[in-house]
Amino acid sequence: MKNNYFNFKQWKDKMLLTNEQGRYILLGKRDFLNLVNKRYDLLSKEILQTLKDRFFIYDIDEDVFIEKVANAYRDNKQYLFSATSLHIFVMTNACNMCCVYCQAQDSAQEKKGKMQEMTAKAAVDIALQSPNEYLTFEFQGGEPLLNFETIKYIVEYSEQNKNHKQIQYSLVTNTLLLNEEMIQFFKKYDVSISTSLDGCKEVHNSNRPKIDGDGTYDYVSRNIKWLQSNDIQVGAIETTTKISLKNAEKIIETYHNLGLNHLFIRPLTPLGYAKEHWAEIGYEPEEFLKFYKQCILILLEHNRNGIRMSEGHARIFLKKILTGYSENYMELRSPCGAGIGQMAYYYDGNIYTCDEGRMVAEMGDQMFHLGNVNYSTYDDLMENRVCKVTCQASVLESLPGCCDCVYHPYCGVCPVISYASDNSIYARESNVYRCKIYKGILDILFEILFEEPDAEDILKTWI
Repeated sequence: MKNNYFNFKQWKDKMLLTNEQGRYILLGKRDFLNLVNKRYDLLSKEILQTLKDRFFIYDIDEDVFIEKVANAYRDNKQYLFSATSLHIFVMTNACNMCCVYCQAQDSAQEKKGKMQEMTAKAAVDIALQSPNEYLTFEFQGGEPLLNFETIKYIVEYSEQNKNHKQIQYSLVTNTLLLNEEMIQFFKKYDVSISTSLDGCKEVHNSNRPKIDGDGTYDYVSRNIKWLQSNDIQVGAIETTTKISLKNAEKIIETYHNLGLNHLFIRPLTPLGYAKEHWAEIGYEPEEFLKFYKQCILILLEHNRNGIRMSEGHARIFLKKILTGYSENYMELRSPCGAGIGQMAYYYDGNIYTCDEGRMVAEMGDQMFHLGNVNYSTYDDLMENRVCKVTCQASVLESLPGCCDCVYHPYCGVCPVISYASDNSIYARESNVYRCKIYKGILDILFEILFEEPDAEDILKTWI
């Protein structure tokens, strides 16, 4: 009998263990010490079998075991077998809103512009060079509907030139400019819509006013219903600011009343305008985690009462924890999706590793610039030193503090945020904000799994 590699941490009066295959087990301290010291005869048959089933120990030939765990490891890293699948087209950096946390109104940024058709054509041509058969084209801004004509051009041109590829179209919009022509176009090409809904009227209007200061809650809630009535897939993301922290129940109630059964609770990212105004809108990780736990517990109670609602971060983590499979969510993978999983095409033709890299460029720093649609090929972008270094800097298995963390099979780092925070693409001990939030979310999820008797059955429905 031999031990496979694993990481561990103390969990109250027990020990939580995880391995590279994403399997976990909770052991009493005595059983843990027996495992570490290879006193297998002192472990119960049930624990021994669980340890074998979850790849913590093995009693077969090592080569056979390696082949066996390799399959599980491939499941956990399946995204590495795909080329760049997410292509983000930044249609404009202009916006008709004045959100309190948005990089689109960064004070360092003055020039506004829109993507032109020739730039859009060249960007699509590069995106279609990706070897991936399944692609997602996502339209962002600023407010992308300010450049709806070029969105139409991209979709129609892509449909004519995609050959065997399958493309899913997605639009990230505040919906304020939505009209009947757009609705019919989105229906025709099955464009899914993602909007921001920060919660109840008070919270949303505080976070997301128009440029003239008028609140946008009434517009957004009306347009969500309009999209739903036309059978257009629409989802919403909640961005948490200081005012959100005391409104968990109202935020979830708002989503439920609008027929949205899934919400994505997102912490603030310290970039752009949010970084400049952190004292007014920001918070400590512990404050966000208290709010997040409250939201999850409310959602669990709704599910117990027959109201099916789920949360995005939990769904991504739980898929890895409960099934051993990972979703290709760019920020929570190792390495991250910068370049190799996603690319962002800015309105002026410049190409960046990811949307966050584009945000850093909008703040005046071209650190994550890969090339330009007018002279780059897909192969050029993959061979770019920036792409390679960003990829290398986000391999958790090689990062101090991450490689031996019990949560690294489920987690991810963002070199762009590390760079914006610490002027280094490598995550440092001082950059604890994002790390504390992800560790805290995982603590909450494991606590619920271990201590809420019916929680696992409910949480499995989320994935």
